[in-house]
Amino acid sequence: MSSKRTTLPGRAQAIRKRAGRLPRLHWMVAGILAAGLLGWLLYRTPGAPAPRTGPEVAQAHPAGPPWRRGPADARFTLTLYADLECPFCKAYSPTLMAWIDAHPETSLRWHHLPLAMHDPEASRLARMAECAGEAQGHEAFFGAIAWLYQNTRGDGQGLPADLTWPGITTAIQACLDSERPAAIVRAQADEALRSGITATPTVRLEDSLTGRSLLLHGLVEGDALLSALDLVASDASRAPGPTHAADAALSEDTRTPQ
Repeated sequence: MSSKRTTLPGRAQAIRKRAGRLPRLHWMVAGILAAGLLGWLLYRTPGAPAPRTGPEVAQAHPAGPPWRRGPADARFTLTLYADLECPFCKAYSPTLMAWIDAHPETSLRWHHLPLAMHDPEASRLARMAECAGEAQGHEAFFGAIAWLYQNTRGDGQGLPADLTWPGITTAIQACLDSERPAAIVRAQADEALRSGITATPTVRLEDSLTGRSLLLHGLVEGDALLSALDLVASDASRAPGPTHAADAALSEDTRTPQ
């Protein structure tokens, strides 16, 4: 009996100690939550810029055309002259897109150049991509480009007869029924021809800092693109303009006949 009586006060004292710790534990949890809330509020203040996501970067570009991929403030712009029925463009496009995504100092600008040998399908697919961009912006344009390249039979054959573009909407169909996309595609093709660009894929590299540019023909590998960036960037002391000598040197090994 005596042993039971002596243990009861000990248990009561332990219970009181635990009960005393509970309020302190609640205060600790409340303090942690308050600190987290304060940090979130500071992060969301106007002076604390939030990291930019892919779509936010795309939205930073002015409405197209031209349609662009990559940071709006990139120093280097690569303009891709491409035909959506060109098999070489089909092979090169995803590689170039991935390279652009991996190099934040660069951005891509699309330029339609449907070749006569691939028309009317090349121009028809270009109009589809244009309308995707008009209705839904830069990201949708390049999404349409990827889908069209994945599904076209190439060399002027177009899409399979039983295949319907899954991305079509009422707004896109209204665009397709208008003259706008055809006028844009024709204007870009005419501009390319006036510049002497007659083959696809062709890339014009421009450095916004030095003002220098470089024309690259064919399927240019990543290492060659980096060399081209170094070349136009090293011409800061020279007058702005095309780097013709370098163009010939780099293009000799990368030209692909169409």
